[in-house]
Amino acid sequence: MYHWNWGVFFAPTGTGDTYLGWLLSGFGLTVALGLVAWVIALVLGIGVGVARTLPQRPVSILAAAYVELLRDIPLMVQLFTFYFVVPELLPAEMGMRVKRMNPLAQQFLAAAICLGLYTSARIAEQVRAGIGSLASGPRNSALALGLTLPQAYRHVLLPLALRIIMPPLSSEFMTVFKNSAVASMIGLLELAAQGRQLVDYTSQPYEAFIAVTALYLVLNMSALRVMRWVEARTRVPGFATVK
Repeated sequence: MYHWNWGVFFAPTGTGDTYLGWLLSGFGLTVALGLVAWVIALVLGIGVGVARTLPQRPVSILAAAYVELLRDIPLMVQLFTFYFVVPELLPAEMGMRVKRMNPLAQQFLAAAICLGLYTSARIAEQVRAGIGSLASGPRNSALALGLTLPQAYRHVLLPLALRIIMPPLSSEFMTVFKNSAVASMIGLLELAAQGRQLVDYTSQPYEAFIAVTALYLVLNMSALRVMRWVEARTRVPGFATVK
């Protein structure tokens, strides 16, 4: 005997907004959180992935330890650690500065760093696999032309490896936005949290979560189209195929 009410989204919340406005606010926060985390993940993931393939054993061991540490600890545990524990471990002045931040800024910062680091470990393994899949020819040719090893990675190996792993990178890009839902556990009112809040205030769970699902679909389909475009623009015949 459920009573459907799609007009609930346009009902006033009592704060000068509508429930649809709540959802759109959460949607925007999810997009911002995912993009910031993705930038962090891509930069660190490429660096750590390259480090895992270097001949210097201490460097590769440290990179492997970084990857295993972040992959083996659940994302939610890492999020709680970054939000509740890390500020207490910082130097006193810095820790107080973090704890005095605007609550929204503090939640966003902790979630973005945590999600970025977690995803960077996954990207690092993909970069390592991409570089490892290359034959010895490109590396040897680059060194024979007089390039240093860093130059060989920058101009030859890494560009080819990134093109090879572009399809799994597309999946990681979409996963960042889906994983951002865990940020609601520390009070960040992203899309999933706004959906639960809408249910609490309206007692219309079906409408709320159908709308949340639709917005996630729009977000991830848009992310997929962007990455497909990047795949097509960066494709190298014989190394990667865009379907």
